[in-house]
Amino acid sequence: MQQIHLPRMSYPFPSLVNKFAELAEQQNVLWAQTFGLLKTEVALARFKRSKFAWLVARTFPNAGYEELCILANFNTWLFLHDDLCDEAQLGQQASSLQEVTDYFLEILHQQIAEPEKGGAFAMALADVWQRLLPLSHPAWRLRFIRTMQEYFRACHWEANNRASHKAPPVADYVIMRPYTGALFVDLELIAISEKTDLPDEVLQHSMVQRLALACNNVVCWTNDIISCAKEAEQGDVHNLVLALIKERGLSFQAAVDEAHRMHNEEVRLFAALENLLPSFDGVTDRELTKYVAVLRTWMTGNYDWSVQDTGRYRVESVTVE
Repeated sequence: MQQIHLPRMSYPFPSLVNKFAELAEQQNVLWAQTFGLLKTEVALARFKRSKFAWLVARTFPNAGYEELCILANFNTWLFLHDDLCDEAQLGQQASSLQEVTDYFLEILHQQIAEPEKGGAFAMALADVWQRLLPLSHPAWRLRFIRTMQEYFRACHWEANNRASHKAPPVADYVIMRPYTGALFVDLELIAISEKTDLPDEVLQHSMVQRLALACNNVVCWTNDIISCAKEAEQGDVHNLVLALIKERGLSFQAAVDEAHRMHNEEVRLFAALENLLPSFDGVTDRELTKYVAVLRTWMTGNYDWSVQDTGRYRVESVTVE
């Protein structure tokens, strides 16, 4: 047994909370119950400790109440889907998972779900999608669906690894982690929370793309550091700390420290790049400023939620074997 100390993260960005946080948390619990996502009292208690709406309140601090609730419900769906893949047999059965995610994509394309076919998860996703439709335009919806498709492909990659008992090399893991974490999907929702409409040529600009990737890496690697003991206990290999241990022969503490160093490099890169963004035009520059501001609040908000709000993780020191 060894005691592992998890680092304190620090960011040169503001820590903010949406004024509707508590109201959205209440709505989110009711929403999850309404769609049958919480089957037992134990599941309900665990859900309430997780405080998923508070994550969204910290990362989308300017969203209105309606938008905040939609984003909270969707992120709750992502968390519960992630748990299903990580902790249940579905996450080890690539063909079964493919059938499920194919139907989820069908819901997004067809804008309807059948209760007898998709169950609670399908109906919950359809509800979120129906509420997003009037807040979006067709081009955004296609981009969102493409990003969801990339997330599902990453889930299949993880499922194949689990089924074959394969631990991914660090380089492969770093490439895939931004997709398995679904944060690229959340970044599409900035358009909903901020009511912006950045053109594709701006979102696809190399510097904007690298900023988004840096944000994604920071958030996902923070999650990996915080959840490394839990995932080691579960035998999961999809964690930066655990990948570093296996590939480089590091001690658990040394791997945590290395993941923290990598995290800090991405924070510094983000801070440098945001000052070098090109100028487009007045309206686009203002919308891009809003977009980048949410990237900042995702980094600070994710960590603050992890250490201050949720009961999902152990965040100071953990004991591992």
